[in-house]
Amino acid sequence: MIPKSKPFLGIAELLASLHLPRKDDISQFEKAFAREMQQKHAIAFPYGRTALIVILKALGLKGKEVICPAYTCVVVAHAIVESGNIPVFIDSDKFDANMNLAQLPKSISERTGAIIATSIFGYPCNLELLDRLREDFGKDIPIIQDCAHSFGAEWKGRPVQKYGLCAFFGLNVSKLVTSIFGGMVTTDDDDFAEKLRTVRQEYVRPGSWIKSARRLLYLLALYPTFWDPLYFLVAWLDRIGALDYFTKYYTEDKITIPYDFRDGMTGVEARVGKMQLKRYKGIITSRRKYAAYYQECLDKLDNASLLPLVDGATYSHIVASVCSRAETMKRASKLGVQLGQVIEYTIPLMKAYRSSVNTEKNFPVSKRFSDSIINLPVSGYFRTRKA
Repeated sequence: MIPKSKPFLGIAELLASLHLPRKDDISQFEKAFAREMQQKHAIAFPYGRTALIVILKALGLKGKEVICPAYTCVVVAHAIVESGNIPVFIDSDKFDANMNLAQLPKSISERTGAIIATSIFGYPCNLELLDRLREDFGKDIPIIQDCAHSFGAEWKGRPVQKYGLCAFFGLNVSKLVTSIFGGMVTTDDDDFAEKLRTVRQEYVRPGSWIKSARRLLYLLALYPTFWDPLYFLVAWLDRIGALDYFTKYYTEDKITIPYDFRDGMTGVEARVGKMQLKRYKGIITSRRKYAAYYQECLDKLDNASLLPLVDGATYSHIVASVCSRAETMKRASKLGVQLGQVIEYTIPLMKAYRSSVNTEKNFPVSKRFSDSIINLPVSGYFRTRKA
């Protein structure tokens, strides 16, 4: 069975996780991350959503409107609510599934506290258009880049993460770079970096040895999970929903946050993350090769439409829109290929948000993506079969 995704984990990460802990494990990871993302500061967090909560707290936002995409990971909206603010949703752009920036001016008001610009699936958001809109409508509103899918993505040579006040990243095992779990904020603003560290110290507890042990056990379990002879069983368990407890990160009708979202990153995670950064350039190169390969192979299919290739994209997921997702996934499974669903919802149409969000606009483009998108296998480094 070809897995829908497979983390880039090898013996180096395993050895790093078992290394004796050092007091500077986390700070060394932060420094390495900042260098790789070409930024002055990187600040580590237990999750990407914790990172966003602390960003909003560091901005002093309370009861403010935070603009974000309707089609993005629901944990973004959950973090906005947890921080005491109100998500305001914008529909997707038909071209790249990012937030439709043309709709942004209508959503900006005197209550707007921040704008979250997401580069979904590794497709860079349009920085030129964002420039013009900020100049005309909201140049004083902080721009927060959601780079959970877009490590190092560039818009016409401009690194997305360097645009705006700061960027936040998720580092779980489904991401381009992983520290088992974890999150990171990067910024070039010295004052804001200091504020983030101050709020983190107040809001986030140090990671405990119990959490370290749990993270280590989780990592160790990943190796046999993705072992080729065993993966057919894992895929079957996933198909029947037996793994939902371990893999499903949301419920349709509740706004939830992990119980340990305020327990800081551990040294185990930091050591694995630092080792992962050494693979970073190879991972991005491989994803771009996957994207080009799929574009060439699937371009002529009538029942599948891939998002177009974009210069500067880093392709955390390679996605296609299909007529019948369930049928397509079923047929692929019979052929030994596991396809995935990624962001199979439109946030303001979920039960948890429907009562508190103006849904007169029914977010048609986001709804279409959430109903039809599948992600194609990107397992390990790209290799073509020999003839």
